[in-house]
Amino acid sequence: MDVHLTYKATGLVMAGGALGAALRFHGTQLAVRLGHTGYPFATLGVNVIGGFAMGVVAALVLRGHVGEPIRHFAAVGVLGGFTTFSAFSLEMFQMIERGQMALALGYALLSVSLSLAALAAGYAITRGLT
Repeated sequence: MDVHLTYKATGLVMAGGALGAALRFHGTQLAVRLGHTGYPFATLGVNVIGGFAMGVVAALVLRGHVGEPIRHFAAVGVLGGFTTFSAFSLEMFQMIERGQMALALGYALLSVSLSLAALAAGYAITRGLT
């Protein structure tokens, strides 16, 4: 493996991640300023936008229109910082596209239920320690 390529890829992911996290933060702040505090509109919005953007990037990469540096920056970095739901959406789409409906359904149910259970466990443990 080329060490310089690894450093370049890492730098692209880091820069993209910072941009994605900043976009997520400002999207949440905008939703609060608009008075959307009773429902997670900001999270829903970034998840939908992130899913769409991941679809665009994936199609461009798969068709050879953009290379690995763009994938590292945009898909892994920006969208990783913006929302990891975009990666989940891409993986689900790929399973469905391959006709693996049962696998996709199981993955969706497992991802959501385990994530909620892990959140509840982390919350309970932390609450018990503080």
